[in-house]
Amino acid sequence: MTEWPTTPVDMLARLVAFDTTSRDSNLALIRYVADFLGALGVAVTLTHDDDGHKANLFATLGSGTQGGIVLSGHTDVVPVDGQPWTSDPFALTAKGSRLYGRGTCDMKGFLATALALAPEIVRRRPRVPVHLALSYDEEVGCIGVNRLIAQAVRSGVRPRAVIVGEPTDMKVVDAHKGIYAFRTTVTGREAHSSLTHRGVNAILVAADLIGFLGRLADEMAGRAAPETGFDPPYTTVHVGTIKGGTALNIVPRRCAFAWEYRLMPGADEHEVIRRFEEHCAGLLPGLRARAEEVAIETVATNTVPGLDPEPGSAAETLAFALAGSNRAFKVPYGTEAGLFQRAGMATIVCGPGSIDQAHKPDEFVERAQIDACEAFLRRLIDHVCA
Repeated sequence: MTEWPTTPVDMLARLVAFDTTSRDSNLALIRYVADFLGALGVAVTLTHDDDGHKANLFATLGSGTQGGIVLSGHTDVVPVDGQPWTSDPFALTAKGSRLYGRGTCDMKGFLATALALAPEIVRRRPRVPVHLALSYDEEVGCIGVNRLIAQAVRSGVRPRAVIVGEPTDMKVVDAHKGIYAFRTTVTGREAHSSLTHRGVNAILVAADLIGFLGRLADEMAGRAAPETGFDPPYTTVHVGTIKGGTALNIVPRRCAFAWEYRLMPGADEHEVIRRFEEHCAGLLPGLRARAEEVAIETVATNTVPGLDPEPGSAAETLAFALAGSNRAFKVPYGTEAGLFQRAGMATIVCGPGSIDQAHKPDEFVERAQIDACEAFLRRLIDHVCA
């Protein structure tokens, strides 16, 4: 007979032990959670990726589809490759007030707490359902949750509120920026470096484009709105990687760079890419007059919608009551919350741990944060079982 964890910390130890790095499968963890919930008599629904190597899990504690509360979190974690960990990243290690391990704060701490309280929710027979939503591949673009949300909508699930448990120090977050990522590839014409006039230097063209993005970044910074509560309080434009050229004495034919912008809620989501493409279009006639094969191709590699503030929404009102707070915060990082919101579900972000610890070696969550999350969710249980 399987001995299941009974406390959030014990459950966290079990979840951390599953290496769910995004490049690998999360199925071992998903099967464990499915068996745990199955032992409580809770049915689960899985939605897989195209290869069947990963899955989302959706489960309903209680009965019905209307007016419930969704507790959502991702199961994947970022790699530990090359990081100088001082303990096994996939074994929960307690040192003083801290619990170390990959995913402890981002974001298995929230999932562990919710799962550890599942037996109590089932026992108390909530008057409205509590849904558990566990997704795959959040860290590489919020990929899996799209299928989870679509399946839930098809099943008629209409929650009153969604709580995404990303690390916020248990503060209620009602807004975050959207992420729009691209890869631009410049194709020029090769030539001997002594005959630069016979070629088109792809690196120099890329440099012009990157310079334009830099000027856009400065312009966006000039539109700063400190009253919004964001840090920084403007849309950011960033170039992260660049690769091009073959050798010093060859005019480079190819250069590619990856870039993104992180959009303030309410801003025109198309402005940056539109103006960038207009700039590219303005360069091409002159470049193609020198070499007709010259091309500039930009493809979107990732889009994560932002979370827009919804003052007074059911999710915010509930979260304020559970957190004992009346203030909402903004964060610059992205989450799955915007996708739930776009599906018509009132959503906030609130979970244990600090984003300052996420993705780093020796990632940790404070025990006090797990305790605060447990108290928050126990108040939720009292609310839905009253």
